[in-house]
Amino acid sequence: MLLFKGELTEDLINSILHAIELKLTDSDANLKIRKKVFNILVECLQNLYHHTEMNSDQEQQSKEVPSGMVIVANDDDGYSIMTGNFITNDSVSSLKTKLEYINKLDREDLKKMYQNVLNNGEMTLKGGGSLGLIEIARKSGKKLEYGFAPIDNMNNFFSLNVKVNH
Repeated sequence: MLLFKGELTEDLINSILHAIELKLTDSDANLKIRKKVFNILVECLQNLYHHTEMNSDQEQQSKEVPSGMVIVANDDDGYSIMTGNFITNDSVSSLKTKLEYINKLDREDLKKMYQNVLNNGEMTLKGGGSLGLIEIARKSGKKLEYGFAPIDNMNNFFSLNVKVNH
């Protein structure tokens, strides 16, 4: 349905969302599934935009625009929303811990965790305290599939695959 790789801007994110919204509207999927896919894509794109980071020298880093990749696919089983972005090695451990924890929770525990983060103000400098990941897990009803691929001695490529069954 969609494949994008490159620099992300707010206008581009809006264009991607509009394109997917049109494709979902034209699809055979019911409204509930279309909403799930769209809302998960919104969260995934926000994560790409706000959490892409790469260690390089200071002058180069100040000029960097968030970049990443996003793929939205549809097959007989359902939809897959796959994203990827660069993160620093320093971020890998805490992100992996969060993802492992989220994947251990059932629907009710995810809801409680989401409310706890909202009510207790456990926020990071870049936004939510994993609110996006929690919301993705809640909406998909599936475990989050992820991976980390070392790029160099300072950076990794983080990939996330979210599935939504028909």
